[in-house]
Amino acid sequence: MRQAEVTRQTLETHIRVALNLDGSGRASLRSGIGFLDHMLEQIARHGLIDLEIECSGDLHIDGHHTVEDIGITLGQALARAVGDKRGIRRYGHAYVPLDEALSRVVVDFSGRPGLHMDVKFSAAAIGQLDTQLVFEFFQGLVNHAGITLHIDNLKGINAHHQCETIFKAFARALRAALEPDPRLGDAVPSTKGSL
Repeated sequence: MRQAEVTRQTLETHIRVALNLDGSGRASLRSGIGFLDHMLEQIARHGLIDLEIECSGDLHIDGHHTVEDIGITLGQALARAVGDKRGIRRYGHAYVPLDEALSRVVVDFSGRPGLHMDVKFSAAAIGQLDTQLVFEFFQGLVNHAGITLHIDNLKGINAHHQCETIFKAFARALRAALEPDPRLGDAVPSTKGSL
């Protein structure tokens, strides 16, 4: 079973993440930031990942520690659940539109963390989420999941739409990369023999 549960406790946040990569898209999310919960729900629903996230963070300061640490903890859970990556497709990509907005996300379960993100949000905040923190979320996730991730918002005027297309495309790319490859069998998808 490709499941994991990870807890992270610091002086700034206390987080629990549980996920099932072969789920049905169920989500139970309590980050303390409403719009972030909405985006995390996109990962669950469109990635067909059952996802539970509970976070108690220092939101009286701002959202930075909460958002970044959820990314870190989710990345750790992803790495643990996927294991040695045997039999997965490894690569995934998706284009997702929402009205005037369009985003492209490409992921590689390479074992090497790398993030390229080209997004010019049209607003500084969406609800209680500072849009600068979207980068921090994905940077934390990438570093701890050991994935290479390219995120490009190709079009968009409405920041809510821009952000939602990013998270939906990430979910769809993740789903594609994590799917079993029936032609690969139990092999690792690399000429090196390990990832």
